[in-house]
Amino acid sequence: MQEKLNSLKPTMMKMGRTICLFVTVLLLLPATNIFGQQQDNKQGAYYTGKYRNLLAEAGYAQKDIDEKLKKAYSDLFEGPNRIYFEVEDSLAYVSDIKNKDARTEGLSYGLMVAVQLDKKEVFDKLWRWSKKYMQHQSGPREAYFAWSVNPETNKMNSIGSASDGELYFVTSLLFASNRWGNDTGIDYYAEARRILDAMWEKDGSNRVNHIINVEHKQISFVPEGDGYNWTDPSYHVPAFMEVWADFANDGHEQFYRDCADTARVFLHRACHPETGLNYDYANFDGSKHDARWMPQAFRYDSWRVPMNITMDYIWFGKDKNWQEDYAGRFQGFLRSEGLNDFVDQYNPDGTKPEWILQAGGFRKLRHSLGLISTSATLSMVDDVDPEFDFVHKLWNARLEPYDDGYFDPYYDGLLYLFSLMHLSGNYQAILPAEHQ
Repeated sequence: MQEKLNSLKPTMMKMGRTICLFVTVLLLLPATNIFGQQQDNKQGAYYTGKYRNLLAEAGYAQKDIDEKLKKAYSDLFEGPNRIYFEVEDSLAYVSDIKNKDARTEGLSYGLMVAVQLDKKEVFDKLWRWSKKYMQHQSGPREAYFAWSVNPETNKMNSIGSASDGELYFVTSLLFASNRWGNDTGIDYYAEARRILDAMWEKDGSNRVNHIINVEHKQISFVPEGDGYNWTDPSYHVPAFMEVWADFANDGHEQFYRDCADTARVFLHRACHPETGLNYDYANFDGSKHDARWMPQAFRYDSWRVPMNITMDYIWFGKDKNWQEDYAGRFQGFLRSEGLNDFVDQYNPDGTKPEWILQAGGFRKLRHSLGLISTSATLSMVDDVDPEFDFVHKLWNARLEPYDDGYFDPYYDGLLYLFSLMHLSGNYQAILPAEHQ
């Protein structure tokens, strides 16, 4: 027996060396993620802290960029057409002027602007108003927010939530905790955790659920009733889910990472393979979800999708191949319509919809600042806009009334400001000092 083993030693040693060599080669090969993308998790701006200033790359002077951003902020938060209003002693709200209400969308966007631009006093005033007049302090919806409030009476117009509001509230609070700490009057982390912990306690009792459909790992349209079983593509912000995974510290880290990847896969399915356009509402498989209140098309909600995809591309870069293809398709379609002529509502195949969603009393297709803005953020995707056509178009745009008198400093204005923040490198994942 021993002689037999001795005779096998050379062969076994050779096999061992082969196995070691094979393992070494595997370790040296570039890993890929579920999207077939070479995986290098240290290259996104989230890890490097290096955010592109595409406005500077397009040839604009830094002092002019700073002035452009300052004016956009001032127009919305300080000027005569502002959407930000301070009330009582230490509260403030953001109003959808044309609809005469305050929405979780606007309040949470205001929080994100404030934390990104390091305006703590504005952030704190917005949060105090949100907590006092929007957030349910008890009952089945405890810690959730009423999506619409009348700012004149401070009464809730609708007691239910729109899931993107909670998404932005939590993310903004986590960023505030990272930027300012939690001992300056508001414990931002505790406020974020209260919302998150309440989400995990909602199990469908009284028809109230988690903001995220836990089976599908996708954000719901609303967390109540049937709205829990479908979604809005513009609510899918995988970059925010990655932030939750790193900083929520609530024991659901892997779930949030799964949600980020699921959102990326969902967007592949929801965006048209030729135009890149998507329906406002979708089922979890990416197909159109018909709503009883309007026919489906690429409309106002959908404008946000290109900006969300750009953010994920810049911050994490985990799905770069598809995102680069998407950016080319989306901007390419708008170019084919005419850079100065594309409208703000389409069927996903690029045809004009028969039914037009009205806004502010107007029912018409227009060349909207909001879509001009978000489509320009896609220029941050490598090589998609080599002549900076969309960037220059945004730079020359103005937040002012249209020729027919329609004016929307709220939605057009906030998307315009967000886009300038992205393009100037001022919309960042805010990490605590020890992570920088």
